[in-house]
Amino acid sequence: MKYYYVYIVSNWNHYVFYTGFADDLCRRTVEHRLKIYRGFTSKYNCFKLLYFEIYHEINDAKHRERQLKRYRRNWKENLIKSINPTYKDLFFDVKD
Repeated sequence: MKYYYVYIVSNWNHYVFYTGFADDLCRRTVEHRLKIYRGFTSKYNCFKLLYFEIYHEINDAKHRERQLKRYRRNWKENLIKSINPTYKDLFFDVKD
């Protein structure tokens, strides 16, 4: 079965958050870490996976990504803290 992910990555001091969507969360997180693509995450050094959700339907995941992108920073912080209160890097917890 195919899975889709909505995720939040940040830099080491959690100064910025980036919300994204992927069909392969491991690969996408590695791309952020290696700065494969120029853009927001490479500019602000976002590599730390702090939060993710799993979906079976691509449209559900895309909808949720757009929803999270609209939320304010404090709401995203509360969302992250609800499952990851210590801001641990979840990259090694992902099983694709």
